[in-house]
Order: sequence, then structure tokens, then C-alpha cells
Amino acid sequence: MDGQESGEEPARGPRFAVGPGYALYRGPLADSAFHRHAAFQVAVAVRGGGAGRVAVDDAAGRRHRGPAVVVPPMVRHRMAPIREVLVFYVDPHCAFADRLRAACGAGVTVAPRWHGLTERDVRPDGGRPSGRLDPRLGAALAALADDQVPLEELAARVGLSPQRLRALARRQLGVPLARWRSWQRLSRAALALGEGCSPAQAALAGGFADQAHFTRWTRELTGLTPSQVRPALRGSGLQPPERRAV
Repeated sequence: MDGQESGEEPARGPRFAVGPGYALYRGPLADSAFHRHAAFQVAVAVRGGGAGRVAVDDAAGRRHRGPAVVVPPMVRHRMAPIREVLVFYVDPHCAFADRLRAACGAGVTVAPRWHGLTERDVRPDGGRPSGRLDPRLGAALAALADDQVPLEELAARVGLSPQRLRALARRQLGVPLARWRSWQRLSRAALALGEGCSPAQAALAGGFADQAHFTRWTRELTGLTPSQVRPALRGSGLQPPERRAV
């Protein structure tokens, strides 16, 4: 890690940013609902935010507390309230996710080594594809950037059956393709919110059926509602992530 930036930066308003292969949130966190990400989550304690510790509850009711906590994709959990936290959401198909896989178990993991994690650490490997990814799955994920491609057509493009493509995604990403697609929709909707769109407009921009559909998926994938994350998005200078091959 390049310094203890997460602990040394002065207090500021909530911030949300998107980069190649990752998103991040820094700010306060109220009590969230149980949810599952389609990405790795790294929650880092910010000095003064919670006595140097973040706390994450797993689905069995166990609390994991430490200076940094890693949650793999599809692990149901919720974060305890904290005055300020730095949270990274790392796409499972990028090279930085390979580092997280090697450092954590199948469930919520207290990981002090990531306490100094900064955006500068994540950005280079976030922009490179995972070394574990089957090229056919990589091609399918790139095609999924077009939200209109049906799964059957997508599988045919990469020379797999739909069942084989689903199985490959679960094994190598740890995420069902349908949920990964919803995560991409949520990212597009967040960009629209950051540009000043209303939740209803953002829902349409992201490809959700309506605002209620957008709200349900936001809670399921982040534990929060659009109205809770909107203050961090407005005026954040949020920009679309760079396009890259996966």
C-alpha cells in the first residue's frame, strides 16, 4: 500500500467514484440491510470513523471486526453503522480481484493487511483482466456491456451453451451472470444519479424497468437505497469508467 491515506486524509463530504474495475465510497454509513454484492468488497476503517475498526455481520449472525474487512462476491452480510468508512467494490474479473482471492477465505475475512489500501493501489490492477479468466468468459462479459444481448445469443457468440457459460461464470467469477449484469446496470444508474438525474431517470438510464425495480436492486446489491447514496454522488464529478477488454 502506498501510505496510510485512508487514515491520514482530512474529513470531507461523502464521495463516490468509479474507475476501471472498481468503485469506491467514502463517508458515513447508517445501518444497512443484509445484501450480496456482485463484486469483492473491501471496507477500510478511517481514523476517527469507528475507533479504527469496521464491523461486518455475516448471515449466521457472527460479527467480524477489524481495521479492514474483505467480503467476497455473493456472501450475504451487512455493515454496522460507522461515522466514516472507505469501501472499495472490486469487479471479480479484474486482476486486483486475483489478489483478494489469494488473501481471503470463502466468507467474511478480517484482513489488517488491506488497512492502508488506497485508490492508487487498486487502479492499475483494476484496469487489467484477471489471469484466471477463461477467454470465452472474458468475451461474454465484454459483450454484456450491451445490455440487450440475450443469454442464448451471448453463449453462441463465444462457442458455449448457455448452461456451460453460466457454470463458467459461477466458477471463475463467483457470481451468476444475471447478478453480474444487474451490477453493471446499477453502475450505469449511479453514473446517471451523479450527473443530476432523478432516481426515476437513473432507473431508465441503467436499464431497470422502473424506479421501484432500481430501488430493490440497489438494496439487494448494496444494502442501501438510491436516496441514501445520492448525496455522495451529486457533485462528485463521477465519470464513466474507461472501456477495456476483459
